[in-house]
Amino acid sequence: MAVNVPGLVAVVVFYIVILVIGIWASRKSKKVEKTFAGSKSEVAMVGGRNINVLVGVFTMTGGLFFAKPMRSKRYVTMLDPFQYRYGNMFTATLLLPALVSDILWVACILAALGGTMSIILELSSALSIILSAAVSIIYTFLGGLYSVAYTDIIQLSFIFVSLFLCIPFLLLSPAVTDISQTVHLNQTNVNSWIGELKLADAGKWADEMLLLALGGLAYQALYQRILSAASSAQAQVTCFAAAGTVFIMGIPSVVIGAVAASADWNQTAYGLPPPFERGEAGKILPLALQYLTPSWLSVLGIGSLAAAVMSSMDSVLLSSASMFTQNIYKTTLRKQASERELQRVIRVSVLLVGLAGMGLAFDDDSVFALWLLSGDLLYCVILPQLICVLHFSCANIYGAISGFVVGLLLRGLSGEPVLGIPPLLLYPGWREEDGVVTQYFPYRTLAMLCSVITIIAVSKLAELGFCHQLVPQSWDLLGAFEEKKEAEGEEVSVPQEKNNSILNTKL
Repeated sequence: MAVNVPGLVAVVVFYIVILVIGIWASRKSKKVEKTFAGSKSEVAMVGGRNINVLVGVFTMTGGLFFAKPMRSKRYVTMLDPFQYRYGNMFTATLLLPALVSDILWVACILAALGGTMSIILELSSALSIILSAAVSIIYTFLGGLYSVAYTDIIQLSFIFVSLFLCIPFLLLSPAVTDISQTVHLNQTNVNSWIGELKLADAGKWADEMLLLALGGLAYQALYQRILSAASSAQAQVTCFAAAGTVFIMGIPSVVIGAVAASADWNQTAYGLPPPFERGEAGKILPLALQYLTPSWLSVLGIGSLAAAVMSSMDSVLLSSASMFTQNIYKTTLRKQASERELQRVIRVSVLLVGLAGMGLAFDDDSVFALWLLSGDLLYCVILPQLICVLHFSCANIYGAISGFVVGLLLRGLSGEPVLGIPPLLLYPGWREEDGVVTQYFPYRTLAMLCSVITIIAVSKLAELGFCHQLVPQSWDLLGAFEEKKEAEGEEVSVPQEKNNSILNTKL
């Protein structure tokens, strides 16, 4: 099969435009560094805290209950509150699941792009993955958050225009039946295109819905945008505006799915059986663009997906690099590191995370599975910790460690088909198909809630024991209550007149 040369040229031009914008933003970042009174590395991680609302809306989603407490205390990364309350060792432990999740997310989105380009452009999936990863790594490497934020504007605007432009062409395709007439009947499997949710499957659906909705609250990429806002109020406004934008951006996906289910694929070059029966439902976007729209529009569609991939990938690369540099390298490995050294560490971290995700993307067979898996660790392990450290003043290191172990243990014992791990805990409603056990109970949500309850309960018990002298003070091996008093004293005395006060005093 020959390569789609016009489509390839269009995608390359788009990549060049994004790269040029990223390089321009990196120059803007360097200008800000010269006038910024605080840490130069903070400019790379949170943009000097002067990213405006419009740019922020294009670069983040959500955070209703987390924006104000995170931004008001001028944290630099999501792990800062853990470091101030629990210390360096536990913070380093939390970095591991966050880092693994980021790498899986990079692999997920690169694999999606590689599969799409192989269908529409007839280009090697591996080459597509390498090209996209290289562009994202280069401009993130050069400009930090400024490059990420300003390229996101172009990328997400392009996604919005191109996908909405596809809708009328898809609906008017000769091979597509009016979707209003196929709500209750699909010509291939006599099922409604809107699907059917059985009561026995409700637990699994609810679990995955909560995972996708709430798991993102534990991503550092979210807090980069919150912490880069000029104020707590602006951070919250950005969250509310972005939430509405996300809803609107989801409309084309629903329409494309309905159209693909209503299409008579026998009238297209794809033929029968349809994608679902071939096991290619996960590739429905590129297939619909390739066979149900004009060729020039399918090229726009692949451009929109490439934009989405780079928009997500650059954020993830910078988030992992920021957490490692700020919470591990600077506070544990090299406490006297210079600003130039920290900036180099950020760039090396961006490169390593990008290469690791790219390597996993080559062997991926299920994009959706990687998507779920990337959020799994954050939802079951990190989110409970984040809720408690921000909203429960009683939380301490003993409760945090206990909750971490409980959440990780319950999630691990529930099994993971993607990794071939059989479940040791079988919840009500489980089924076995072809030798693979599937849990239909919301076991992820159970692990998350058990972790939250454990953190609060153990923290309360430890506080009761030590503060009321029911347990000897010498048993406080982690020094939780002494450190807590010192931390409270420090928080009261944090000055507001200096932009980088937290970095200069607490760390």
